[in-house]
Amino acid sequence: MANDPKKIRFAPNGAIYVAPISEGLVVPKDLGTVDTAPAGYKALGYVDEGGVTLTPSIETQPVNAWQSATPVLYNVTSASFSVKATLQETSEITTELFWGAQWVEIMSNDPTPVGTGVFRLDLASTPDLKEFSIVVDWNQNAIRNRVVIPRAMISDRGAIQLSRTENGKFELTMEALDSAGTLGSVFTNDDIISAAP
Repeated sequence: MANDPKKIRFAPNGAIYVAPISEGLVVPKDLGTVDTAPAGYKALGYVDEGGVTLTPSIETQPVNAWQSATPVLYNVTSASFSVKATLQETSEITTELFWGAQWVEIMSNDPTPVGTGVFRLDLASTPDLKEFSIVVDWNQNAIRNRVVIPRAMISDRGAIQLSRTENGKFELTMEALDSAGTLGSVFTNDDIISAAP
């Protein structure tokens, strides 16, 4: 097969969407519509220029036999799929994901409680890890791709750098959880796939 530069792919455009796990949530089963959040999902906004890192990983253990100096097969000991991104927009959804808690408005002490416009987010000493679903879309012209993770949790957070010359960023690593025997699905309309006979 000859080399083909038309098969080199980039991801100049894309988006990350999240949704809380709920009974009514319908996890996407197709490519959806460009620049439109799936029903029930919210966009996380701008991601820094490093983009999004998708990491499928499998750990294996060799099975050795007396009759062979090399393993005769490998057994899967663990599998994972992570999505890592540094979010650039400061919004309710990005800050709640990063801090792992919800904003609550402070109410006045008047006889009738009135919102003060000041909000508080309490960081628990024993955080409650929340589940959510993730969709990552990316495209290069008409070639579109989508990763759908039905269940996920945040496994790691980076530090926030407060700076006069650089915007605030929220670095998150989100790990897929088992969902009826799958970690997630990948969709594409790329012509790299051979059509069914």
